This record gives sequence, C-alpha cells and structure tokens, in this order.
Amino acid sequence: MQTLIINIEELLQVRTCSVEKVSGSEMAHLPTLKNAFLLIENDLIASYGVMQDCPKINADKTIDADGKIVLPSWCDSHTHIVYVGNREQEFVDRINGLTYEEIANRGGGILNSAKQLNDASEEEIYNQSEKRLQEIIKQGTGAVEIKSGYGLTVEGELKMLRVIKKLAKNYPITIKATFLGAHAFPKQFKENHNGYIDLIINEMLPKIAAENLAHYIDAFCETGYFSVEETERIMEAGIRYGLRSKIHVNQFTAINGIAACVKHNALTVDHLEIVTDEDIMALKKSETMPVALPSCSYFISIPYTPARKMIDAGLPLALASDFNPGTSPSGNMNFVLATACIKMKMTPEEAINAATINGAYAMGISETHGSITVGKKANLIITKPLHSYYELPYSFGSNLIEQIILDGKILA
Repeated sequence: MQTLIINIEELLQVRTCSVEKVSGSEMAHLPTLKNAFLLIENDLIASYGVMQDCPKINADKTIDADGKIVLPSWCDSHTHIVYVGNREQEFVDRINGLTYEEIANRGGGILNSAKQLNDASEEEIYNQSEKRLQEIIKQGTGAVEIKSGYGLTVEGELKMLRVIKKLAKNYPITIKATFLGAHAFPKQFKENHNGYIDLIINEMLPKIAAENLAHYIDAFCETGYFSVEETERIMEAGIRYGLRSKIHVNQFTAINGIAACVKHNALTVDHLEIVTDEDIMALKKSETMPVALPSCSYFISIPYTPARKMIDAGLPLALASDFNPGTSPSGNMNFVLATACIKMKMTPEEAINAATINGAYAMGISETHGSITVGKKANLIITKPLHSYYELPYSFGSNLIEQIILDGKILA
C-alpha cells in the first residue's frame, strides 16, 4: 500500500539521520522542507523530498497538501487517561480557594479517583478510557504513555494495566504502559509506608511482570507523598523487573529527588515546576529527559516549568499533556504546544521539537517515532491551509488539523 502526499507547503521535523533527542540551543532548530512530497509504504515513511524530485508513481492514494503543513504526530509521554468518572467538584473547590494539598487531605485527589476506579468493572474502565483515547488521536497524538496509579490495590492496579494493554491491542496508536502503584498511600497505609511499598514490590510487581503489563515504573516523589528514599526503593525494585523509571518529581517542592532519579538512570523526570540550580547540574550529566506539563500548571494555577532557564543551560525538554481527571483533564497536545510558547516562552521550534522527537525519547521510541525520517512510522498530522507553522501555537483555540495518518492509514 502506497500513499503519496504532494505539494506540501512545509514538511516539518525532517531528519535524514535520526537523532535520539535535541538539547539546549539545538532545540531552536527545526529542519523543514518547503514545496515537498512524502511517500508512505504500508506503515513506514519510504521517501520524501522537494516536489521537483517527486517520483512518478501510481500510488494507491494521493493526497494534495497544497498550502498545508505536514509534521510527525505528537508523542505524549505522560498521561493518566485510564480512569473512571471525573473530579469536577474539586475543580469548583479550587475556585473557592482550596489548594491541591487541602483537597487531598479531605480525601479528594488521587484517593478520590482510586475509590471510583476500584468500584468499577474492568469493562467500564475500558469503555470510559477508550473515549479519551479516541479523542487524543483526533487531536494529533500518535504515541502515548499511559500510567496506572488510580488502583492503589493489587487488583485495582492490575485492572488498569490490563485496560491499557487492551487499548494498545485495539487501536493503531503506539502505547507505552507505566506502573504507578506509588502514586499515593492508601488510607489503610497512611501510617505504614513500608507496608504499602512492600505490597508494591512483593505482590504487585511480580504479577505485573508475569502478565507483561508494563514498560516503565513511576512514583510520585513529593513532600507528603513518596520521599526520596521511598522512591529509590521503588526505582530499584523496578530495575529488578526490567522496568526503567519515569518519575513524578518537583511539582510542589524540591527535595533532591532529581539527583536520585539521575543516579538510578531514570528515563524521565516529570513536572519540574520547581527547579534548582543543583537539579540542572544533575540533569546536565545524565541521559534523563526532563518533561514539562504546562496544562497542569494552567489548570491548577501553579508555576510553569522554567523552560528558558533549562534550555539555556543546555538541557533537553519534552512536553506532555498529563491528561488526568484532577489536574489536567485534557490530552490536547495542540494546547500544550501553545501554552508552552505563551506561558513558558518557548519558541515554536523548541515546542515542536519537545512534543515530537523529545517526546518520543521520553517514551523510549525515538528510533521509530518523532521525526520525518525514512524507515520511521508513518504517523502524521496534515493541517488545514496555514500561513506558517507559527499558527499552530498562535491560533491556540482553533482546530487546525485536517487529516491524521496513523501506521500509514488515513484516519480523518
């Protein structure tokens, strides 16, 4: 099956030689081709170039992209889209002045979602989560990481991870599963942290490994949640089961968690609304990708990740949606891109790099996703006619996507 896209106004993220990630000043460079073509064979990018070099072939499908931008699908490396119900009451509580911590202390937050999930059947969890997955596909996401963490029981966590595995089987989008049993301490373990961590390590992890349900492991390393030492126990247990770490850290406080993550070769550190000079130094010596979640900052009115400081210090940065019911009830990566430009002062080039090639790195899939490179997955966004790709973050409230291609197939 061949699909040929012709007369592309501008083809973005064109990389002859695939790169794992871009860092520092490299993030400001977004390689593009104007008046371009792109050839897809089955599910892979077969060729691309300028129109004067377009091959004379009878493709099964030809798309005329005159005036349109073509770019790799978004790679959203941090979501929690498998959940039940919502937390709209907490949204109103925050408007009325309650903080995230105060809501959590009243039994809201993660524990609220955990109660709803444990009361639901696996089928109901799947049916609700499937709708969210369909939504983000239409919004241009072509690869997504999905976490557990709203079970906080052996059976609850297994239910979530089984749902993620079923979604991956039933949809063409690339999905990576992350085990986040260490999302919060259940009420019965509030005064017995070691007891819950033992449950994670001795009961949850062996069953998850037996069913091959996760690619990564995560923990919420934060004041009032999992301490640095507790997070290290989780990371070390994950390593024993072949699960590299992707850690929530520095959302509200800096407690030296980033250095611990680097020490354990974490793939990513996510949130980073609070970042110290020491954190930056630790990251500069590592292969760990910092991940910013601007929709969360927007929704619960907390500081934004200091992107300029980090990029100017030579670090890479990825962008992700943090789609979850409590602090970021949206997986719209187009909004993430715009918010990063508007509120974090990232340039459009930096933001697109952060949401494509660096997002792919943050999921461990940069060899196959995140750029227009021969042999990579044909996961693409075709926009409506635009003046330039600057319109993607500029027109933040508009749907600028005309067509989606996943695994070489036209979906919309």
